[in-house]
Amino acid sequence: MGDHVRRKRLKMRLMQKEAAEQLGIDTWTILHWEKGHTEPPIVSIPAILQFLGHDPFLPPKTLPQHLLAKRRVMGWSIKDAAEAVGVDPGTWGNWERGQTILCRQHRTLLARLLGLSAGILNEDMSSRWNQAHERKF
Repeated sequence: MGDHVRRKRLKMRLMQKEAAEQLGIDTWTILHWEKGHTEPPIVSIPAILQFLGHDPFLPPKTLPQHLLAKRRVMGWSIKDAAEAVGVDPGTWGNWERGQTILCRQHRTLLARLLGLSAGILNEDMSSRWNQAHERKF
């Protein structure tokens, strides 16, 4: 992420201090990002995406990737995301790690939050459940 910020800053002919002001961060913070010493926290991602004018992350393909992408765009911690759908942070974390979303109500809320089809999400979860519980003789 730091490389993207640096390229955009140089393209805009901004000093680190000027870019830091636009991002609402300290000059040292942008220096550390650009040098790769630290990664921006998720709460800074929305401002970075606005600064860049694009999302440098690969488009999400899986449900866990969609969940993480939504958190990045919103600048949400796992706790914030969990509160948005009314679940425990551990549950959201499990979903981001690819565990099956058992409750249909949660699938419906997530589909709406992510702009995905509830039907496709339900089919995906059913398929995962069946694969995980398939009997092998």
